[in-house]
Amino acid sequence: MKTFGRRSDVPLAVNATAVSQPVSPTAKQPAESPATRLRSQVMERVDPVTASVLPATELQIQLEALVHDLASRGRLELAAHEQARIAEELAYDMVGYGPLEPLLRDDSISDIMVNGPNHVFIEVRGKIHRADIRFRDSAQVATIGQKMAAAAGRRVDESSPLVDCRLSDGSRVNVVFPPLAIDGACISIRKFSKKKIDFEAMVGFGSLSPAVARVLEIAARARLNIVISGGTGSGKTTMLNALSRLIDHDERVVTIEDAAELQLQQPHVVWLETRPANLEGKGEIHQRELIKNALRMRPDRIIVGEVRGAEAFDMLQAMNTGHDGSICTIHANTTRDALTRIENMVQMGLASLPVRAIRTQIASAVDIIVQIQRMRDGGRRVAQISEVASLEGDVITMNDIFTFEFGGEDRNGRILGHWVTPGMRPNFHDRLQYFGLGDAWMRALIDA
Repeated sequence: MKTFGRRSDVPLAVNATAVSQPVSPTAKQPAESPATRLRSQVMERVDPVTASVLPATELQIQLEALVHDLASRGRLELAAHEQARIAEELAYDMVGYGPLEPLLRDDSISDIMVNGPNHVFIEVRGKIHRADIRFRDSAQVATIGQKMAAAAGRRVDESSPLVDCRLSDGSRVNVVFPPLAIDGACISIRKFSKKKIDFEAMVGFGSLSPAVARVLEIAARARLNIVISGGTGSGKTTMLNALSRLIDHDERVVTIEDAAELQLQQPHVVWLETRPANLEGKGEIHQRELIKNALRMRPDRIIVGEVRGAEAFDMLQAMNTGHDGSICTIHANTTRDALTRIENMVQMGLASLPVRAIRTQIASAVDIIVQIQRMRDGGRRVAQISEVASLEGDVITMNDIFTFEFGGEDRNGRILGHWVTPGMRPNFHDRLQYFGLGDAWMRALIDA
C-alpha cells in the first residue's frame, strides 16, 4: 500500500519512489511557468492505475497534499488558491473530462461548444457566451474527445473522424476530428436538465399557454400520431419527453435513437440505439432497420428521437399499421415545411414511389404537427400546432389549431405574445370522442 503524508490509512495515487526524489528549485526550464512545472512534477509522481479507481473527491484531496508538498520543497511561488486549482485540474484530467468538467456539472448550461483549445462557448438560458476556460493545447481537446467516445464504446480518430455518443448523465456528444475539422478537434455537447420538465413547468417558462398544454395533453392521451418539428436546439426533445410522460404505464413503448437521450418514465420501455460500422466498415445498423425490427416487438407506441432519412417511410408505415400514439421529431421551420421534409426523406429511400402515394401515406399517418422555435430572446416556445386534415387532389390540407402571435417585448428584452386559435373542430374529433376527450378538447379551445 502506498502512502503519503499523514494519511497512511488511505491508498494513494502517488508513486512513492518518485516522491522520495529531491525536487530541484533551480531546474533549467526557463520557458515553463511555475504552474506548468509543478503540474509536470505531480504527473511524474502519480500512479495512473491507482488514480483511475479512486473517488474523485479523495483523489483531489491527495493531489492537493502532493501539490502543496512539491511547491514547498521546490520553493515555487504559488498562492494556496493556485495550488488548489492545479490539483482540481489534475483530478479532472485523471477521472473526468478536464476543463469541461465544471461546465458539465453546471445545471444552468444547456450546450457546450469547443471550437479549439482557446475557443469554448456555452449556452445559458438560450444565449451563447464565451466560457472562461482553456485547454492546454489541441492534443488535450482530442484526448478528451476520444475519452468521451471510448466511454460510450465508440471510437474517433483521423481514420474515423466523426462520432455521436452520449455521456453517462445522458448528455449528447458530437466529436469531429481532423482532417474534417480544419482547426483541430471540435466537441459539441447537448446537456439535458436533470429535472423532469412537464407541461406545467413549460407553462411556467412561457413556452406554451395552459390551453396549449391541455390540447397537447389530450392529443397524447387520445393516441394521436404527433410530429414535433423545429430547428436545432429549439426544444424538440424536451417537448417529446413532456409528451411521453402522458403515456399510460401499461403500454409497451419502443424508442429508436441515434444516441439515446430520451427520459421516459414508463416501466415498459425498450430502448434501441443505432450502431456505427466497426473498424472493417461492417456491422452498421441504421434507424430504418431498427424501426422495421420494432414492428416485430409488439409495441403499443414507437418513438423515434429524430427522423432524418429514408426511415421516414418506415415511420409512416408504423403509424399506419395500428401503432397509434407514435411520436417523432424532425428538423423543419414550419409545420408545412415539416410535411415537405417528410416527403423528401421518403423519396431518398424510395425514389420510384409516386408523390401522390407518399402524400396519401403522410395524410393518413400524421394527425398533428407541433412546431417549436427558439426565439431571439433565447426562449423556446410552441410557435404553431397544425392538424394534418386530408389529401385534396395532390395537396395535403392543414388546419392551424394554435398559432403564437408576437406582441412586442418587455423592458428586459423578453418577447411577449399569446396563442390564438380559430376554435375549429378537428377532423379527428371522432377519435377524441372515442377516448371521451372530444368535449375537453373543445373546452380547451374555448378557454384559450
